[in-house]
Amino acid sequence: LQSGFPGTKSFSMAGTRPAALRMNSISKPLLSRAGHMSFLKEKSGTCPEQAQKRRSLFVNAATAAASGDYDYDVLIIGCGVGGHGAALHAVQQGLKVGVVGGHDVGGTCVNRGCVPSKALLAAAGELHKLKSQDHMSALGIQTGELSFDRQKIADHANNLASTIKANLRRSLEAIGVDIIHGKGTLKDEHTVEVGLPGRVDIEGTVTAKDIIIATGSVPAVPPGINIDEDRVFTSDKALKLESLPEWIAIIGSGYIGLEFADVYTALGVQVTLIEAMPTLMPGFDSEIRRLAQRVLVDGRKSVDYHTNVFATRVTPTTFGGVEIELTDASTREVKDVIEVDAVMVATGRRPYTEGLGLEDMGVEKLRGGFIPVNDKMQVLDSNGEAFENVYAIGDANGKYMLAHAASAQGISAIENIVGRENTVNHRHVPAACFTHPEISFVGVDEDTARKEAEEGGYADKIGVAKVSFKGNSKALAMKEPDGMAKMIYRKDSGEILGVHIMGLHSADLIHEASNAMAAGQTLYELRMMVHAHPTVAEVLDELFKHAQLEHAVNPEPALAMA
Repeated sequence: LQSGFPGTKSFSMAGTRPAALRMNSISKPLLSRAGHMSFLKEKSGTCPEQAQKRRSLFVNAATAAASGDYDYDVLIIGCGVGGHGAALHAVQQGLKVGVVGGHDVGGTCVNRGCVPSKALLAAAGELHKLKSQDHMSALGIQTGELSFDRQKIADHANNLASTIKANLRRSLEAIGVDIIHGKGTLKDEHTVEVGLPGRVDIEGTVTAKDIIIATGSVPAVPPGINIDEDRVFTSDKALKLESLPEWIAIIGSGYIGLEFADVYTALGVQVTLIEAMPTLMPGFDSEIRRLAQRVLVDGRKSVDYHTNVFATRVTPTTFGGVEIELTDASTREVKDVIEVDAVMVATGRRPYTEGLGLEDMGVEKLRGGFIPVNDKMQVLDSNGEAFENVYAIGDANGKYMLAHAASAQGISAIENIVGRENTVNHRHVPAACFTHPEISFVGVDEDTARKEAEEGGYADKIGVAKVSFKGNSKALAMKEPDGMAKMIYRKDSGEILGVHIMGLHSADLIHEASNAMAAGQTLYELRMMVHAHPTVAEVLDELFKHAQLEHAVNPEPALAMA
């Protein structure tokens, strides 16, 4: 949910049911009739029949106010992937649904994140292959002078985002979800005030039995760094690919930093990664991290890096560059000063939870602005007590800041709303980094698994299996053998604790492992599964079969669940 109103001029009222947007009897209409008419006039191509239908909706909405019922069963503040998933599932359960924030359908993922970045990475992947003379000649292909059109690559990303955004909107409208433009502020557990700064024609109050907050996140910028959207910018700006600097510094080497390093190097830009932690790619399994650094960083002449340093000062110079002061993370002493042409800040994201009115309801947000929730996604007050009818999902609660995790949480919240108790096990939610080759994982890494086993008294039950892509027929046929798969498991129960993959199509492969974990399947069952040959999926087939289990067959259920 963003406070702007970019490029949207119509007030979309999905469906034609009577009273599709009922107003509280003591509140103003969400849009005055005059305001509504102005929207109809602004929207090009609106036929008179549609205009009349929408006018009727407002009349019906106003007359329905006296009924005293809630306007909606579920009102969702935010229309990103999490809010979209919650809305679809709510309708499937027979609930009447409204979504506030219709100007930003798709949220961060679709408009400023996962979707457009994959378009850029698609071009980057092809360029990486074509630029590798060894790779192409091994396939018998001779390439000549290579060139690309930056603007067409940028257009592909923008057009993809627009297409997906339109698809999401249509999918909501098709099932009768009301899409309400504006920014929502909670007044109590059942009431949301809707408005937009500077827009007097967008104001009003909507009520719902249950409210779900799904407002997403925005880029996090460390202290001392001023974003000027010219030479110093975040991923929001980078995705537009308006220009290509000769040399760019990327502050942060997580998912976002790595993916953009992949894009920029493919497009001929010199990249310097700046990481505050002692190693690049913090949060990745240590073995996968070392392999990724060898292939994605050390193996590319156009990438260098600084670790264990903070970018304490980032200053555009008068000569068109940017000066970066690097301070040692351990000693807090200035270690170096470098100058580059541009700086991209990729230090993670922070929740967009300002202005929701939660403080007035007794909610004390967590450090960084995250909304506290319980396992059912219900918002907690300052005493740790849950609001029965208010939920927060996705980046807003910070449990796992991934789009598909937000969707899973939204579905879980709806399940709880309809009385079917449900929680999301985030250890079964996969994650992927779409570099070339890709990196993916689910569950815990080896260090975490061993630490937990030591504390739990089963340290001798931890097993680790590894498989190289160099032994996979399909990867060898495609001349893309760089990669490995690693699995951490329990030798006694056959439970998978974590799977980490770097290699060809790993972002697709990881789902076999994550779904098996979510379904409670053990290695006793998985090692008997059949995989087509020759496919990259056989990497997981081998991985499951490499497990050294204590039993020949599945042990007693009690042991499997221990």
